[in-house]
Amino acid sequence: SSTAGAMVVDKIIQPKSSPDPKFFIGKGKVEEIKATITSGGVNLVIFDEELSATQQHNLQKELGIKVLDRTALILDIFAQHAHSHEGKLQVEMAQLTYLLPRLKGRGTEMSRLGGGIGTRGPGETKLEVDRRRIRKRIKTLSDRLEQLGVNRSIQRKKRKKSRVPVVSIVGYTNAGKSTLLNRLTGARARVEDKLFSTLDSSVKRLNRGQKGTVLFSDTVGFINKLPHQLIASFKSTLEEIKESDLLLHIVDATNADLGNYLRAVEEVLTEIGAINKKTVLVFNKIDLLDRVALARLKEKYPEAVFISAQEGTGIDNLTTMIEKVLEEERVFLRLRIPFGEGDVLATLHDKGYVVKEVYGPEGIDVLAEVPEPIAGSFQKYSTWPFSETYSNLKM
Repeated sequence: SSTAGAMVVDKIIQPKSSPDPKFFIGKGKVEEIKATITSGGVNLVIFDEELSATQQHNLQKELGIKVLDRTALILDIFAQHAHSHEGKLQVEMAQLTYLLPRLKGRGTEMSRLGGGIGTRGPGETKLEVDRRRIRKRIKTLSDRLEQLGVNRSIQRKKRKKSRVPVVSIVGYTNAGKSTLLNRLTGARARVEDKLFSTLDSSVKRLNRGQKGTVLFSDTVGFINKLPHQLIASFKSTLEEIKESDLLLHIVDATNADLGNYLRAVEEVLTEIGAINKKTVLVFNKIDLLDRVALARLKEKYPEAVFISAQEGTGIDNLTTMIEKVLEEERVFLRLRIPFGEGDVLATLHDKGYVVKEVYGPEGIDVLAEVPEPIAGSFQKYSTWPFSETYSNLKM
């Protein structure tokens, strides 16, 4: 709420086995909120859950002031932090998708009467006009975002062809992702102690000398129960995560509710199809922990890397881990894939890098580079020994 610019006057909690279909909360709690509104000068009520259109309408009518749910609040915060053209389109798309089922009209009293025989009586209501306009705008936004998604896809293919690895920094909002991006690449990405201060995705290049270049991508922070409208609208942006070579899952080590925060990020990664990507778990802000708390964390998560992006502590360990994962042995394959097994070719494009493919009379001849752990799954299609080197590749 504070991130959105509101001042919290009071918090009311109601344990309830199931939501009330009319008000979401019980009638008694509605009366309690009414009393708080009267005594505290309240002009806005926010629910930390998603309300149905009917529940929201009933509550506003009963309480006499504006009522927002969790989704509306998050959308408002996103709107504040959308600066790029694509970011603004994505937020508008999510807002309109949320608004559409919540439009309320006054029925036939707002109708426009038709003219001429056979057209008398209620015409198109104001509500119907509004809905039609919103659907039309959603279609326009969807088309624009789809084109931007195509452009992103082309850029990803170019990066894959040039074999530039991409590392995506993901995590719960306000975990320190932008600070880490700045520390790793020397960039000057926006850093604020607010939820979703980074909304527009940012890709920064790091030159590793003879080892080549690596791209680091920082995008919107995740949150518990991230609205589906946002996941749908930010599809092309989140696709960057899915197509990355490595994920850095950044966690605020000082957070008292680590388990739920970890699960929230994993749920979003699952929803966008990126849960099985190679991931390094990174606990940030360890400069704010005492020795005992840090030792317990290291004991519980022995495979993780522990850093302070702000102070620079542990960054060398993290870059060493990144190099280790990115330099995992890769195998070059020469394969002949039968025409009826296009899914195998799709897997090669998804998991590795296809150098060349030629359609012949007996199938598709493919030169490909894949991570060593999955190379064996393609062995039955191989047309040469796995010990061959890349310099000997010929087709």
